[in-house]
Amino acid sequence: MFIFSKIVGWFTQPLTWLLLGLALAWLISAKRPVLARRALGVAGLLLALIGWQPLPELLIRNLESRYPEIAPAADLSVYAGVVVLGGGTAAGRLQQSHLQPLINDGGERLAVSAALALRHPALPLVYTGGEGDPAGGGPSEAARARQFYESFRIPAVQVRYEAESRNTYENAVLTAKLPGVNPQDRWLLMTSAWHMPRSMATFEKAGWNVTAYPVDYRAEDVTVWTRYSLLGGVSDWQLVLNELVGLAAYRLTGRL
Repeated sequence: MFIFSKIVGWFTQPLTWLLLGLALAWLISAKRPVLARRALGVAGLLLALIGWQPLPELLIRNLESRYPEIAPAADLSVYAGVVVLGGGTAAGRLQQSHLQPLINDGGERLAVSAALALRHPALPLVYTGGEGDPAGGGPSEAARARQFYESFRIPAVQVRYEAESRNTYENAVLTAKLPGVNPQDRWLLMTSAWHMPRSMATFEKAGWNVTAYPVDYRAEDVTVWTRYSLLGGVSDWQLVLNELVGLAAYRLTGRL
């Protein structure tokens, strides 16, 4: 199932559709030139539409608005701790080549959780993430997160790590099995805002008592209808399509 989900994820990339359209046009160009021209036309239209960012941003905003943002100075004393989902570190193969901790565009998961740990010394963190890249290589995501937290001098006793999970479902199930972790206590769940609907539903289905702590927002509150960027559009479409497909797959497999 894990490998299959990664294959499906490849087909949620907009550039994959363009590549398939161009390949189809080339394959049928000799025998079906009219159909080949139509395929090229569709590929060209798709290329033009991919860069129009308001549409994917509307979809992202819909995901991000499901749970309210929590103020940095909020009282968190009623919570047993914060479960931080992996996904904010750079790839293990890249990290193993460098001494300083590296993060990616989801690094707010690490930055905000580190800030909370420093602001609330009695608040435990549980970082959950093994290796979601089938190619693997380098230290696990939990090990990369440990390097990040240690660079901020967060006490080692304040952070626990789950280093075997490869996806959101395994995050929920395997973290619940850690010694000293009681899913029935009140926990904060921290992940990217666009990923929060699937994460909350998955953790609640697994028996957790969680409150959403969304971070890493991508969509603005006001839609700029004239915004156009092929690079930005590809990134936005890949993010939102991967998440929507993930939600559908989790529903079909009973994980939500």
